[in-house]
Amino acid sequence: MIRNYIKIAWRNLVRNKAYASISVIGLALGIACGVLIFTLITYHLSFDTFHNNADRIYRFYTEFHEEDVSRVGAVPQPMAKGYRADLAYSEKTARVIDFNRTLITITKGNDVKKFGEDVGVSFAEPDYFSILNFPLIKGDKKTILARPNEAVITDKVAHKYFGNDNPVGKVFRLDNKVNFTVTGVLKDLPNNTDRRSEIYLSYSTMDEYAGKDRENNWGGVYSGCQAYTLLKPGITPAQAEKGMLQLIKKNYTGRDLQVWRFKLQPIADMHFDRELGGYADKKYLWALFFIGLFLIITACVNFVNLATAQALNRAKEVGVRKVLGSLPSQLFWQFIAETAIISIIAVGVAIGLAQLALKPLNNLFHSEMAFNWPQLIGFIVVIAIAVVFLSGSYPGLVLARFQPIQALKSKLSQKAVGGFSLRRVLVVTQFTISQVLIIGTIIVVSQLHYSQNADLGFNKKAIVIVPLPQDDKIKMNTLGNQISAIPGVENVSFCSNPPASRSNSNTGVQYDNRPEDEHWSINTKEADVNYLSTFKIKLIAGRNFFKGDSVKELLVNETFVKKLNLKPQDVLGKQMAVNGRSYKGTIVGVMKDFYNYSFHTEIAPICVMPNFQGLYTIAVKIDMRNAKPTLAALDKVWNQTFPQELYKYQFLDDTIAHFYEMDNILLTLIEAFAGIAIIIGCLGLYGLVSFMAARKTKEIGVRKVLGANISSILWLFGKEFSILLLIAFVIAAPLAWWAMHNYLKDFQYRISIGPEIFVMSIISTFIIAWITVGYRATMAALANPVKSLRSE
Repeated sequence: MIRNYIKIAWRNLVRNKAYASISVIGLALGIACGVLIFTLITYHLSFDTFHNNADRIYRFYTEFHEEDVSRVGAVPQPMAKGYRADLAYSEKTARVIDFNRTLITITKGNDVKKFGEDVGVSFAEPDYFSILNFPLIKGDKKTILARPNEAVITDKVAHKYFGNDNPVGKVFRLDNKVNFTVTGVLKDLPNNTDRRSEIYLSYSTMDEYAGKDRENNWGGVYSGCQAYTLLKPGITPAQAEKGMLQLIKKNYTGRDLQVWRFKLQPIADMHFDRELGGYADKKYLWALFFIGLFLIITACVNFVNLATAQALNRAKEVGVRKVLGSLPSQLFWQFIAETAIISIIAVGVAIGLAQLALKPLNNLFHSEMAFNWPQLIGFIVVIAIAVVFLSGSYPGLVLARFQPIQALKSKLSQKAVGGFSLRRVLVVTQFTISQVLIIGTIIVVSQLHYSQNADLGFNKKAIVIVPLPQDDKIKMNTLGNQISAIPGVENVSFCSNPPASRSNSNTGVQYDNRPEDEHWSINTKEADVNYLSTFKIKLIAGRNFFKGDSVKELLVNETFVKKLNLKPQDVLGKQMAVNGRSYKGTIVGVMKDFYNYSFHTEIAPICVMPNFQGLYTIAVKIDMRNAKPTLAALDKVWNQTFPQELYKYQFLDDTIAHFYEMDNILLTLIEAFAGIAIIIGCLGLYGLVSFMAARKTKEIGVRKVLGANISSILWLFGKEFSILLLIAFVIAAPLAWWAMHNYLKDFQYRISIGPEIFVMSIISTFIIAWITVGYRATMAALANPVKSLRSE
């Protein structure tokens, strides 16, 4: 019997190629999106879950309870050492200090190789590798990084540095400061970890590299200072956090006792906490889950629409089968068999489409996702079964309910083929989803355009950012003069970082010799006298600081003045101290506010100060008309000054564009899924129009005989779907407004959601729908009325 079902089902599909093709395409697109979204979600949910005892591994982070509660995904360097010594909540605790953008030099005879490592290096305590599961493939785990000047590197890095030679015993030099000997090789890092460092160095050597002041500094938090702990079984994070209040009481005084707090973050949550440096946000994964679910549902809806429209053409077949003794259940399973064949073909096509789309998806996320086939096969089987019964049950029941006499006489009513109201609901649902995605796309595009083209308060165009490896004053003066002499160079400034940067140094501030620091922090930027002119930052009061080694003058921004509830003129001439009151100076100017990070964050209080020891960036304003020879000359001058270093440059506007990387990824995904939803929706609309054309064959024939023109017949179809689209829009508009209002909350500076966005959405949807409906409706309108009436 099953074999017979399959044989007849295949014959029906071959006979109705258009119906079968459209059904397969719709289901394949929906399932392919489901497969990709499933892969994406499971990939991100798997981050750092592979460690042994992952449920007991936590990262320390810092909370500052000032005007607002702010969080930093790092801790003071001595904090974990104090926790380990004073508290007994954990089995193991280890510190790891990351330094990005480092230079590795390997010398072999006269051959010198330089490697720029953007991810950098990590100074780690030995227990780090007992807490996290990064296994050694060469070396002794018991003595890993136990002695000074030792290094362990991944197998990938070992091949990059030393080729096929045994890396153990080899020596490399870090930033032309310290030598390290490789004593072990780690297995290459899995893709699903946020700990991306591939070069680990002895923690005991860090003082030699970075200075000795860090180890006892409880007052500052360097973003690269991480610490991990493995809690004892039965100990909760709340217990450990309560215990850490003892560290606060022991190491802080005065107002700091209320400001500082140390907390624990489960290692599996690191990936999803954007504020603490995580990559993604779980709410976006939930959004993708529902988008995938709705795309699969709309694909099933398409099938139902097309199948019920096709049911009229099979009325006589069903009538004959019933007369010959077929039971309703047999007819039902016959149609389920057809649906199963279509679904199996669609799954095959979907897997092929997903395979093709996986590489672009990896390029978009800069990841290396792969299909986890055991999981994926289970997901596909569940989806296939759900699709078969969701898509096939309703049309199967419609066919099984046909009355044989009416079917043979071709006198089936609208009710007999399942009614029209359900299909209206289904099409409204499809276009509601499509319009939500269209509105979302328009809003994300508008916000990103605003973010990337709004006035930032400084000039970002044609500025080249070049590293400054040494704060040697003589070299800096010479290099500055040489760069300024290059044709095409308009201005040069030495600074700690540009006005907008991911690397922001925040510290407490004492104003006008007040007994207590202010209850908020300030963003400090070291710079020379050319900083304002290079970036075209405007002063609204006072003047720029003077040039000179002993100058202790400071510039602040408008937000700083507003925080003090003063006017710009009021702060001029007042004393201010930053960096734990170690740097004191006089405020001589107030800058117009500029954005010091992305539009996701508020403009911070900012202080620009002339401290040449904190300068490690060169900003060069160039004439883009002569960019190529200017950049070549800049390369030559820099390499002559720093022959042992590795030259790299980046344009400032490219750096700022990276602030919105995740938003651009989100935009690309929404655009893709909106396009697919529209295609699926159009297929569903085509199914609805096909049903209408079949149902109204006699009506159209009569109208044409009575003199109706083509436009009036087209409107017969048009008014039906126009009402459905308007209903879909009425439902979609508030849903889209709510979703995108929540999205825009992540931006401190954002666009407003105006009526023009919704007008653009409904117009674009109408245009797409008219094109879809127009083709099928025109075919019905041009049909010979004699044949139409005869068929009835």
